[in-house]
Amino acid sequence: MKENGYVLEMNHISKSFPGVKALDDANLKVRPGTVHALMGENGAGKSTLMKCLFGMYKPDEGDIVLDGRKVDIPDSKAALDLGVSMIHQELHPVPFRNVMENIWLGRFPEKGFGPFRFIDHKRMLRDTKALLHDLELDIDPHTIVGTLSVSKVQSLEIAKAVSFHSKVIVMDEPTSSLTGNEVEQLFKIIHGLKSRGVAIIYISHKMEEILQISDDVTIMRDGKYIGTWAASGLTTDMIISRMVGRDLTQRFPQRTNVPGDVILKVEGLTSPFPRSFQNVSFELRKGEILGLGGLVGAQRTELIEALFGLRSVQAGSIRLHGKPVRIKSPLDAKKHKLALLTEERRVTGIFPVLSVQENTLIASLDKYLNPLRLLDEVKGRADVERSIETLRVKTPSAKALIKNLSGGNQQKVLLARWLLTDPDILLLDEPTRGIDVGAKFEIYTLIADLAKQGKSIIMISSEMPELLGMSDRVMVMCEGRLSGILEGTEATEQEVMRLATKFLA
Repeated sequence: MKENGYVLEMNHISKSFPGVKALDDANLKVRPGTVHALMGENGAGKSTLMKCLFGMYKPDEGDIVLDGRKVDIPDSKAALDLGVSMIHQELHPVPFRNVMENIWLGRFPEKGFGPFRFIDHKRMLRDTKALLHDLELDIDPHTIVGTLSVSKVQSLEIAKAVSFHSKVIVMDEPTSSLTGNEVEQLFKIIHGLKSRGVAIIYISHKMEEILQISDDVTIMRDGKYIGTWAASGLTTDMIISRMVGRDLTQRFPQRTNVPGDVILKVEGLTSPFPRSFQNVSFELRKGEILGLGGLVGAQRTELIEALFGLRSVQAGSIRLHGKPVRIKSPLDAKKHKLALLTEERRVTGIFPVLSVQENTLIASLDKYLNPLRLLDEVKGRADVERSIETLRVKTPSAKALIKNLSGGNQQKVLLARWLLTDPDILLLDEPTRGIDVGAKFEIYTLIADLAKQGKSIIMISSEMPELLGMSDRVMVMCEGRLSGILEGTEATEQEVMRLATKFLA
């Protein structure tokens, strides 16, 4: 380790792509045995900086120093050999192989000699057991990875990183899909790694989490290094103002929508699967934001997917504008002016290999066909450009691939896609998941504006401040059943949690 006490230094890193400078003289200095939070809005350059560290990108300028020695990292294998591991937000294990095969993939221990070499399964099992025991992970090495929970798979990725004898482990949004108990288990593992001198670079948008787990915090904005501070001296407001470059006097926009007549009435909606939603009844008014709260497993997503025709319904009725309707498919839902923003935008939302323009138009292609049934690109491009401007989408052009946009801007494109269908009801499933605080405020403002225009919105959210700050009413589910609907001032954190656990054994 260098005399100045840093295990890793990234000095004056710059990186450009066609049409955008992703990193501009960025810096990062990490001490061993610490959790170093890397924060910034989506598009601030965090991921690009980490990809430079992990050999996925080659910096245009700047130096990377590990243990006091300047290093060149041409690829991810070189990074692993140097003791740098990265656990990506999107986990990609080999689901049909077991735990120990996933850990040692590409470097199975062997026995024998010359051409007569075979995998040493006994040694692999022994080493896996020792590794898992060392990390206090209760996972059977023979378990097929596809049967594990998300938290167990994440623990497996950490074990894999440790098996490389990593000095630095990058964790990108490690708790985005974890429950409260699973987060505590992750933090326990992280504390164990710290005690061994391992440095953790921790990327998250969750302010309370950052302040709880971090020792140091580095903030980036627009590809530039803003500064590094001890976490103990920071507050949520201080982090937000340094991330966005301005003070956010309020976390949620002022809402001026006035809910009107009932537009949607659901009665006794029941899934054919006994562990899913059962006998759910509620009303949605014109111009209303109806929050939908509950714990993981409450069947909130399943309920709104059924409203959109993605899941079958065994019993119950749906009435739109007072008339009974049957929605058997998303095509039916579109005809009845419903739109669905799905929970996992990368998996079920965006088409990553298509452009911003194609992603925006794909749900409304019939509007842009000329008399010869060919696509009128001029008309389509005009509407896309208008959407980009109205929703303030940050993109080099409408032709840019959507996968290269930040999470917040991808979400805006998905909103633009559905707004072009002119929906009356928007079903928003975790609309700000994985989005930074600045982009969140913009999404909140869009939602509030849509409600003011008379659009009706059902919004699922697992973030209590968001649920309470954006909703006119809050509907709470527990174990697939509706446990209560809270009006206005009745909706408090304590009351929501009481209803969210009402039917738990």
